Amino acid sequence: MNDFGFWETTVKKLVIKNIGQILSGKLEDPIFDGDCLIAIDGKIEAWGYEKDMYYEGATTEVDAHGVTLAPGLIDSHVHPVVGDYTPRQQQLGWIDSTLHGGVTTLISAGEVHMPGRPKDIVGLKAMAIASQRWYENFRPSGVKVHAGAPVIEHGMVEEDFAELSKAGVKLLGEVGLGTVKDGKTAQQMVSWARKYGMQSTIHTGGPSIPGSGLIDADMVIETGTDVIGHINGGHSALPDDQIICLCESCSSAFEIVHNGNERSAVLALNTARELGKLDQVILGTDGPAGSGVQPLGIMRMVAMLSAFGNVPAEKAFCFGNGNTARQRELDTGLIEKGFCADFVMLDQAQHTPGKTMLESVQQGNLPGVGMTIIDGIVRSERSRNTPPAQRLPEHIK
Repeated sequence: MNDFGFWETTVKKLVIKNIGQILSGKLEDPIFDGDCLIAIDGKIEAWGYEKDMYYEGATTEVDAHGVTLAPGLIDSHVHPVVGDYTPRQQQLGWIDSTLHGGVTTLISAGEVHMPGRPKDIVGLKAMAIASQRWYENFRPSGVKVHAGAPVIEHGMVEEDFAELSKAGVKLLGEVGLGTVKDGKTAQQMVSWARKYGMQSTIHTGGPSIPGSGLIDADMVIETGTDVIGHINGGHSALPDDQIICLCESCSSAFEIVHNGNERSAVLALNTARELGKLDQVILGTDGPAGSGVQPLGIMRMVAMLSAFGNVPAEKAFCFGNGNTARQRELDTGLIEKGFCADFVMLDQAQHTPGKTMLESVQQGNLPGVGMTIIDGIVRSERSRNTPPAQRLPEHIK
């Protein structure tokens, strides 16, 4: 309290100077002009040229030293369990490792790898609510984990979805990983979920874990989820004609994952482009899973789709942040006033071909991550997982 009897508040001001280029996350305008960005109390306030901006009074200052600033990447499809541990791979620290791959937000497609996962109605609701709570209360390395995604089972009624929503659960786990495997029943439950503000995802392709099964294009279309989970298979993809049918028929997000079929990923991307639906393409890893943990999974998908899908790298990055933010209705993943100050700072990896970072990525190379920032706070500096960058940003204060 000051001498006048008022409580003093400290405004947290982040200033990032000497930015080489700003990737916006917006497919329609992927590169913004400017060399400076300011965030206030963890929210983006302004960006542009330093000479035109009021940058005094910074509580956190970063000198970008010419590297690229982009919205933090978003993994639209993960299977977390508890904290920063996954029993599927007996691995600790996988979320922190993912942060070092430039990912600042994770979205659960179901906590299906929990040992002894309850499948009765009371149990699955209890676990979903608990999962939502523990990741809301504990953010490993500052990463935002949207979790608590129950897998629907036979016997659920509308009141169950109302109860889950009221408790803060906003996601459904992959439809098809439980006992509900027919489109009519699944569509009814997805409709109830949507009524109460819950987003839904469906397993697409062949079986992945015990208890799952084939989910073909007919069921995906009949169910009508918000996201077509791993349209390129998780792990096994549908036949080409069914993938094309889904792209033609659906207004849902087309989720392409690292753990799926890479050929089918390129097919889905090319089909989406031909249909003018690139804004529906989003990215996930579908890990941790049998394929392991992929700290660089989203970055690898950006590079792969840019190289083999003939997409400019600045637009391919949008698949991994802005597109997902819009499809998932998040307040991160875009350079936009009032959005969360969640960023990844990148530069061309040492000794890679290409004249610029974007040109190098479009040739299929990973960039080097030099820093991640979440809510205006520096969370990591030089990545321990990406190849070393040519230049590194500097945390001044």
